[in-house]
Amino acid sequence: MLLVHAHPDDESINNGVTMAACAAAGVRVTLVTCTLGEEGEVIPPTLSHLAADRDDALGPHRAAELAAAMRALGVHDHRLLGGAGRWRDSGMLGLPQNDRPDAFWRADPAEAAAALAAVIDEVCPRVLITYDENGGYGHPDHIQAHRVAMRGVEIAGHRVERVLWNCVPRGEAEARLAELRDTGPGRFAGVAEVADIPGVVADDQVALAVPPTLAALAAKRAAMAAHATQIEIEGDVFALSNGLAQPLWSTEYYRLAGGTPLPPGATDVLDGLDGLDGEAA
Repeated sequence: MLLVHAHPDDESINNGVTMAACAAAGVRVTLVTCTLGEEGEVIPPTLSHLAADRDDALGPHRAAELAAAMRALGVHDHRLLGGAGRWRDSGMLGLPQNDRPDAFWRADPAEAAAALAAVIDEVCPRVLITYDENGGYGHPDHIQAHRVAMRGVEIAGHRVERVLWNCVPRGEAEARLAELRDTGPGRFAGVAEVADIPGVVADDQVALAVPPTLAALAAKRAAMAAHATQIEIEGDVFALSNGLAQPLWSTEYYRLAGGTPLPPGATDVLDGLDGLDGEAA
């Protein structure tokens, strides 16, 4: 399984259960992260000096957070696209950071896709996971990661058998957020809206729901907690720098973007691929 993400923390929020379960089952899991998230906002006041408008030292710090998160998930192969520092976090859409020459948003698509295709040819994944064409919520780096991932699959010599996009079913998002409003946001500033949740789609677009084991869910919590500059987590609730509580997604959801369809009742990203007898191995 190969995952293509824009910044450190995206993998743990979206796919932590899936990654931990596959790693525990002996599946080779490779994570490619396209930037170090240098433009991210910093939550802990004691680390605010790391921000891009101060010491501009957030990238290396987030690399260490990513390494800790991967240890929590049991993933041993994690890489930066093109090597450390090749492309920089572009910031949110419309900001001046989008126009930096080294911003991922400005990356030569052919160069970036070729770098990913080389990884695909090396590790020979059967399944690739990334974002939809809007990057889940419109961040330039997420959109670019989608484009690079899909182009990389096209040009790689190795055939990826299934491509999945992260998503959250609208019905589940609405129900979980309603529960949070009933119980209150706790120490967080408020409760997120459905529009704040990346990748929300109509329920019938969801092709796969990966349920958690206790061990995989514990690993996901630990991995998210490792990204302490970006995430505050409390039990089954977390918040990003906006301080709005949202549910920790214990079940992880996917759309089928291409390749071998998933069989009815599938619960694993590898279910239904030839030679696996419906189980990840």
